[in-house]
Amino acid sequence: MLYTLIHTIHIYSVFIYGGFLFVDILFLSKMQEGLSEEEHKKAREAIMVHVRKVIPYALMVAVASGLYLFSQVFGEISDDGFSYFQIILSIKASLGLWLGFRGINQKFFGIQPWVFKAHIFPFSLVVIIILLSQIMYL
Repeated sequence: MLYTLIHTIHIYSVFIYGGFLFVDILFLSKMQEGLSEEEHKKAREAIMVHVRKVIPYALMVAVASGLYLFSQVFGEISDDGFSYFQIILSIKASLGLWLGFRGINQKFFGIQPWVFKAHIFPFSLVVIIILLSQIMYL
């Protein structure tokens, strides 16, 4: 029961975080085409004020719940080494931890990334993580 609850929380938090990245890349970035530079800046900041209150915490919940889920399903390492499932799960966890580390640095320490400043890279990682989650049970 606890696993199912945390798994559900994990899925919702990933949808919130990934959904924002999707909307930002496909829609919010296109606002500047119909607005002046100053109008675009004001409109984007009006949205981002609310985004900053939710999205970083959704990411942290996704990472924390993901760590719990990882600990529950990883299993024992056999004498032959990692299984296919464990390898894919480890890659997913590494990408998720990187996103979480990046998000915590931005939210709590004000450290902005030196590279990959746009949301396209985190969105790409979210898509990769989702794809890996679909193939890891093969």
